[in-house]
Amino acid sequence: MQALQEHEGLVYPLNRTNVDTDQIIPKQFLKRIERTGFGQFLFYHWRYDDDGLKRQDFSLNDPAYDGASILVAGENFGCGSSREHAPWALLDYGFQVVIAPSFADIFYNNALKNGILPIQMEKDQVDAWLAQAQQSELVLKVVLEEQSITDRTGKKISFEIPSYHKKKLLNGWDDIALTLHHEEKIVAFEKQ
Repeated sequence: MQALQEHEGLVYPLNRTNVDTDQIIPKQFLKRIERTGFGQFLFYHWRYDDDGLKRQDFSLNDPAYDGASILVAGENFGCGSSREHAPWALLDYGFQVVIAPSFADIFYNNALKNGILPIQMEKDQVDAWLAQAQQSELVLKVVLEEQSITDRTGKKISFEIPSYHKKKLLNGWDDIALTLHHEEKIVAFEKQ
């Protein structure tokens, strides 16, 4: 997992609530066993029509959001099934940070375990960023160490994250990397 200390990126506004994991990555694309290659199927039924052609009426297909790496969405993002493929698809597409008023618990933890920073933010602030990003380019800078988000005007907003998850993201440690911190003890135990 890559370390995430700070990230500055273009915001993509997904002004929808209750976005479930099947909308993030539909079930028919869950056949891969590796964690890569899912980005092309992100929001598939919203992005593509029945013939596999890009829909002009879905904003992620707008060239103005090409390269967006911060997703701002409505309440209860990542609800539905517990599929870990959802954060894989977001990360593979290029999203490093997801900001919403609330997240489904399992999605929140899966995002953190895979190197995405999910930030829970007050609904009024999320609504303001959604509106701004729909009207013009919005770039935000997230600094994990100080737990802040800054826009280009210099306005800075704080966010909360459990210290355990913060440390893992700052260092790029997934669960396996944490286990390997105890490799000497594991080897000693196995020799007994």
